[in-house]
Amino acid sequence: MKRSCWIYKSSKKDEMYLYLAEEDGFAAVPEGLMAHFGKPTLVMELALDMDRQLARAEVGAVMRQLESEGYYLQMPPELRPDIYHGNEA
Repeated sequence: MKRSCWIYKSSKKDEMYLYLAEEDGFAAVPEGLMAHFGKPTLVMELALDMDRQLARAEVGAVMRQLESEGYYLQMPPELRPDIYHGNEA
């Protein structure tokens, strides 16, 4: 089964994305989350199905949360300062 979703990027946090079950369906997103997310900018519309690979999320989990909550929040990758600064772990 395919499911369309709309992906928005955060104005406050690099690499944070919000997947919505409906275009501009921000009513499903808690107010506190939207306050931290900032102004959303539409990046793309995407058709999800179980054969599709996503870079940073498991497609089944995204589809389930879109169905149950109306949104899915993709957090930025965890940064490890030791990788970027050459420090030993």
